[in-house]
Amino acid sequence: MDNKFIENDKYERAAKKVKRIKGFYTHLLVYIVVNLMIVVINVQNLGPGESYFQWQNFITLGSWGIGLLAHGMSVFLPDFILGKNWEERKIKEYMDKQKNNRWE
Repeated sequence: MDNKFIENDKYERAAKKVKRIKGFYTHLLVYIVVNLMIVVINVQNLGPGESYFQWQNFITLGSWGIGLLAHGMSVFLPDFILGKNWEERKIKEYMDKQKNNRWE
């Protein structure tokens, strides 16, 4: 029974991680599509001799890009900084502490 619980827990964690990664890729795809549409609209509305490279044309790209970067870091960076099995090791550590200090 204990082994089945551990396998189920591992599956749930993996499913949660995959869902977070999928959410990031969806965010990235929407970012690309929307910003391409904004670029096309801005280029079509340029006056004769007017340059596209004006700060107003990059506000959405930059601010949303910062949010996208933060989202990506929240999805991918914890494993990079803390290691792949950090969360699992910490859970086992706390479970062992509870088991050893059961009556305290």
